[in-house]
Parts: sequence; C-alpha cells; structure tokens
Amino acid sequence: MKNPLLDLTEKTLADGLAEDVTIIDLQGKSGIADYLVIATGRSQRQVTALAERMLGALKDNGYGRRSAEGLRHGEWVLIDAGDIIIHLFRPEVRSYYNLEKMWGAELGEPATVMA
Repeated sequence: MKNPLLDLTEKTLADGLAEDVTIIDLQGKSGIADYLVIATGRSQRQVTALAERMLGALKDNGYGRRSAEGLRHGEWVLIDAGDIIIHLFRPEVRSYYNLEKMWGAELGEPATVMA
C-alpha cells in the first residue's frame, strides 16, 4: 500500500538534495509514528532549507502547519508530521547520535524501508 505522506517526504527531501536518506518502518515497533525518516544536509544552511521546504510541502499538500524543533540552529531539526517523524542532521551530528543504530538500521542506508 502506498503512503502518500511518505512519498511526499521522500520527494521533498530529494528535491532539496538531502543526502543519505534512511527510512525506518516503525509499524509494530513503536506507537510514536509509522515511519522514521533520517536525512543529512551538508551545512546548517542546507538543514534549515530542507526543514523549511518540508514544512511548506506538508502545508501545501493538506497536512497542516507543523512545527519543527531545532530550526533556529540548523544542527538537528525534528519535524513531527504525524505518522512520520523526520530528522534532518548535519553529518557530524548525525554520526554522533546514530539514530539508525537505535532502530536496527545502517547509517546512511539509501531510502530503504526497514520491515
């Protein structure tokens, strides 16, 4: 079954030139969301731009106004899009926190949905 919100997230991040996009399927593992999407921006400016692009896409596509934590600093931005939690990192910050390891995925797995 296609997930329109996940498709929108992938497309928006690709259009913004996000790197190392990893998608982790949380269904049956956690009640916080269905998917965790993790992506890297090369700089604080790109992380902020990716977050702003994502927030605009969510609003423009009927998902309402969403808030973002960390937008002001651009090191690590978290967007709660409802069924999807989006984490945008600078490379060093992503490596340090290594959220993929916590959920059993490999760092930088390219756009893979983990079952």
